[in-house]
Amino acid sequence: MLPLHATTWDAPQARDDQVILIHGTMTWGLAAFAAQRPLAGHRRILVVDRRGFGASPDTEQSDYDVDADDILGLMDRPSHLVGHSYGGVVALLAALRRPELVRSLALIEPSALAVAADHPVVAAALENNRRYVAASRSLSAEEYLVAAYGPDEHVIPEPREFAVRAAETALRERPCWEADVPVDALRPHDYPKLVLAGTWETAQSDYRSSTGEALIVTASIVARRIGARLHRVPGADHAPHQQRPDEVNRLLLQLWDEADTVTSAGNGGGGQLTPTSGRSTDD
Repeated sequence: MLPLHATTWDAPQARDDQVILIHGTMTWGLAAFAAQRPLAGHRRILVVDRRGFGASPDTEQSDYDVDADDILGLMDRPSHLVGHSYGGVVALLAALRRPELVRSLALIEPSALAVAADHPVVAAALENNRRYVAASRSLSAEEYLVAAYGPDEHVIPEPREFAVRAAETALRERPCWEADVPVDALRPHDYPKLVLAGTWETAQSDYRSSTGEALIVTASIVARRIGARLHRVPGADHAPHQQRPDEVNRLLLQLWDEADTVTSAGNGGGGQLTPTSGRSTDD
């Protein structure tokens, strides 16, 4: 039996495919993807809790390799993978292991910094991340929760016990930003691919400089190397699907519809999305 908890949002019409939503750290499936609930009117959607998060069982250490295998266990049919942050790394690994089951791939602010480690902005961020993780290991889950969300209790997602549990798991997780992901192997696969990133102009300057700039660079490099379309979402930083859900949901539907066209035609179309708004670039 699979160790994961997944909430199923069933579409009204029967289809042969499904969408799997994979959350990042410090959260869980329903908290991360609540704004994507309307998409269930179009596709069957599985909202996953990774091990140690939400209603899934505890784990000694959250691990992107184990997570990827867990996701493969849910792929009993052609699947559209959508991963945010840590979940973006998990989605990449799952797509690499079973490409024949992937109908489309969407990465939202993927934290695959090791892929772009040669870039000086990303190299500096990796160094900062390592120092931060080393310093945070002495914190309790409650202290880490406050460090992540700030002292305002109202911004911590409910139920609080899930938020505390997410902090406990995050403190011992294997850092996804050091994952060695052979992303170039994804480029030949002809299913459509999309990478979404915020523009970060509304974020606090220290947050943008310490985190946002590296994620922007990483999104661009990952998109280029896997053969994806990169779309920058205005007014968003690390959570475009929560901050600008109308735009992100529209782009996801467009991606999935394109996958239907590719499947029907039996030919390639990876990365050929034409965003309807916002900023777009291929490099």
